[in-house]
Amino acid sequence: MTDTVTQKPDDPTSTPADEHGGQAVLRSAVDHGVDTVFTLSGAHVFPVYDAAVTADPPVRLLDVRHEQTAVFAAEGYAKLTRTPGFAVLTAGPGVTNGVSAVTTAWFNGSPLLVLGGRAPDYRWGTGSLQELDQPPLLAPVTKSASTVHDVAQLGRATDDAFTLATSPHRGPVFLDVPMDTLFSRTPVRRPDDGPAGPATSRRVTREPDTDAIARIASRVAAARRPVLVLGSDVWTDGAEEAAADLVGQTGLPVVPNGMARGVLPPSHPSLVTRARSRAFGAADLVVVVGTPLDFRLGYGQFGGKDGAAPADVVHVADAPDQLSTHATLTDQVSGDLSEVLRGLARSLHDGLHADARAWATGLRQTHEAALRVDAELLRSDAEPLHPARIYGELVPRLAEDAVVVGDGGDFVSFAGRFVEPGRPGGWMDPGPYGCLGTGLGYAIAARLARPSSQVVLLLGDGAAGFSLMDVDTLVRHDLPVVMVCGNNSAWGLEKHPMRMLYGYDVVADLGAARYDEVVRALGGAGETVTSPARLGEALDRAFAADVPYLVNVITDAEIPYPRTTTGI
Repeated sequence: MTDTVTQKPDDPTSTPADEHGGQAVLRSAVDHGVDTVFTLSGAHVFPVYDAAVTADPPVRLLDVRHEQTAVFAAEGYAKLTRTPGFAVLTAGPGVTNGVSAVTTAWFNGSPLLVLGGRAPDYRWGTGSLQELDQPPLLAPVTKSASTVHDVAQLGRATDDAFTLATSPHRGPVFLDVPMDTLFSRTPVRRPDDGPAGPATSRRVTREPDTDAIARIASRVAAARRPVLVLGSDVWTDGAEEAAADLVGQTGLPVVPNGMARGVLPPSHPSLVTRARSRAFGAADLVVVVGTPLDFRLGYGQFGGKDGAAPADVVHVADAPDQLSTHATLTDQVSGDLSEVLRGLARSLHDGLHADARAWATGLRQTHEAALRVDAELLRSDAEPLHPARIYGELVPRLAEDAVVVGDGGDFVSFAGRFVEPGRPGGWMDPGPYGCLGTGLGYAIAARLARPSSQVVLLLGDGAAGFSLMDVDTLVRHDLPVVMVCGNNSAWGLEKHPMRMLYGYDVVADLGAARYDEVVRALGGAGETVTSPARLGEALDRAFAADVPYLVNVITDAEIPYPRTTTGI
């Protein structure tokens, strides 16, 4: 049961030597590199807004139409900037509306502080508005969830929360603050009361085991059919250059996922994404760096295809608690991912086995052959449109530094197949939790973090229903984004499997909605496309627009994505 105190809000005209709780919070946030507060207005957290407006310089307030978008935007901003995100949610439903987004950040390992409002302590237990003990709800999906009852401790608690969120393995932290505590005042923090310098200087050194690195390097050098998997933590940990250097030196074939996509550009001879099935099925050694051995990677079981023996598996993670406990590992190491990758490069100065070099060349040839087969789908003139045709028109229009955001099921699965980012940090999807509704929040974050880059949001029509109202946020804050909705009027990811199982489907159909008209009503622009011949010019208008622009493309509901895993 939560303790209560009898502390009423102090007079806001207290002496200038004091600061209110919102100022204490914001001071610590700024110390950790925060420049944007993502929120939806609520009286429980007004002091944080006052602190942002009166700060010198002011801190940007980005207000949205649904609290989950605020958290998704904060998480997306953290992903792209590699600084902690900061979302402020009002009490009760403000916090509970954000839980799915917090959970997404938990699965993605995104550094994020969510500050929640809370009913006042001096009224606790009497039934005040939105009185709810919130930390127990957030505890399973955060690194820490707690309440700060003393305004004098609020600055330090916020600092500790940001430090925890940004310490590997990164993740969300939740603090809630009773309303009376947040409105109360405390002496301004002296310089020697604050954090010990910039946030980066307070990170714990994560030296990896050099003996383990040497063992792994020996396995790689001896392998005939090695594969290197690069995951999102390679980007998050700032290890993309070390990864590219290792691959450039050795020629290891690479399958990237998540935000590691783009570590190798599309033309790189070691990128073998489209040969993934052959690579994973015939490998004798798979080294997985910076991603869990979950359903996306066959739960860590590789090899065994066409008579091949099961592959040896090496797992490399940014923290010990991220190393797989369910897969059979040949070796493992945790620590700073740049140091691990550089250590491997130093140990592999003689390069790969001759058979491994031939294997890597063969995988790249398989990859390129698949691209040639893809070209036929990308040029499809079928009506209703084949979903692939959208990418046939979109991909040539993407700049090297474009940020592509995927929010959907089958439609975004096609994107994962056809879109290869030109740079790391250029691809964002919901991640392994698979939560729809990330799109508008991530797009807001991308436009803020990369103001000079193209930002393209790919929406399934099902996913659009979760967050499209936040186009209003894009409009109000002058954040032009190109949105492409693959509209097959169905929950395609469910429709086809249900048919396969039962011979029929139910609750899987949607209306052929004019999502472009929704965007226009909110102050943006857009159009509906039903013909392949009109698609390219519609995309050109979208990229040329200076407002949020949605191209609503009617696609064939009878074409499912040919997936090989159900995630179960």
